[in-house]
Amino acid sequence: MFAYGTLKNIFKVLYAPRRAFNEIIQNPKYIGPIMIMILFTVANVGFGYVLLSKSYVDQTIPNSSEFDKWTEDTTFWNSNATIILNTHDYINGSYYGNKSIEFFSVASSQIWMQLNMSDSLNCSGAGGYKSLSFRLKQIEPSTKPSNVSLYLLSAKPQYNFYHNLTNESNKTDLWNKIPISLGPESGDWQPSNTNADWSNITGLKFEFTWPTDSNITLLIDGLFFHGFYKSAIESVGGFLISLGNPYSPINTFMQFAVQWVILGGLLYIIPKMFGVKTVWKPLLIVAGFVLITYFIRMIVFTVVFIASPEIRYPLEFLGGVPEEWETASAQVFQAMSISYQILWYIDKLVWVWTIALCAIALRLMFTLSWAKSFIISTSSYLFYIILLLFLAPGAVLL
Repeated sequence: MFAYGTLKNIFKVLYAPRRAFNEIIQNPKYIGPIMIMILFTVANVGFGYVLLSKSYVDQTIPNSSEFDKWTEDTTFWNSNATIILNTHDYINGSYYGNKSIEFFSVASSQIWMQLNMSDSLNCSGAGGYKSLSFRLKQIEPSTKPSNVSLYLLSAKPQYNFYHNLTNESNKTDLWNKIPISLGPESGDWQPSNTNADWSNITGLKFEFTWPTDSNITLLIDGLFFHGFYKSAIESVGGFLISLGNPYSPINTFMQFAVQWVILGGLLYIIPKMFGVKTVWKPLLIVAGFVLITYFIRMIVFTVVFIASPEIRYPLEFLGGVPEEWETASAQVFQAMSISYQILWYIDKLVWVWTIALCAIALRLMFTLSWAKSFIISTSSYLFYIILLLFLAPGAVLL
């Protein structure tokens, strides 16, 4: 019965705040804010789950923890050229390591290099990789090759898919980014025979040909199979409850505790500047009850995201290459813009609502005028937001 009465007071703050605060001030108990903390935690975790469920992340091979390992290690490659690691000329980005792989040949008109993968890849069907992308830089010769061929190997070298790259690597002494669609529906590849299998890709091979002999230096970096998306909740697994997730139960408890103490402390200190004699415990408990508005905010946020379209984070966004990232970020945030505009307005309504509840509580507790109550309440809340920005920026979502 005691818990039911406390829970009734919690929600009475929403629809009958004067009656609720009268009862709370007369009999201040910490159980109310603690119950709100639990509600807030459940709502926050629910919002985090929906947010991760709506976020689809481009899956890459190699994955992000391995960087672009195929162009960071010469042992993955065979070639008729000399293979070395170039630690001076490479792609800068969060997925791209700090090396490129260099192929060098003297007085030659043809060069080939083959990547041997330890595991076969599925590039067919709903669960297959849809794209291949890599960076290519021709240092020398200065003339463009007469032919560039790319082969995807399937089970055996003689079973392959062929793609003509001659017109796609058309810049010399500059990094060329080359994205290519994969799979039988792409139409960009020619199979060598019927045994070539998109669901069993085991390597790839480049062949470059020039009209005359010369010294050849080629760099390759950032080679990824990707284009297969998983929801973040599926790909990150236990991240929802880990400390690295701002919506995990532990972080949410800490977030609420910080907000509760800061708001309570300011409701205790700010009125003193106006000559009001304040009492700590009732004001701290009132602050905890006022934060029921943040529980409602998280419920509304969750509903908005449930109704929102899914958000896709492509390799260009995740990879962190500066110009690419900026373009991809603009596209991602454009897709999210309507939802975030709605959330921004909801958040500001919650600010006004919270200030009004604080003003009602101050007026009842200290018999202040409405004008003075709102001045103190507004001042306290604005200082509260400013302190949160410095002490717990994750608590200020928008």
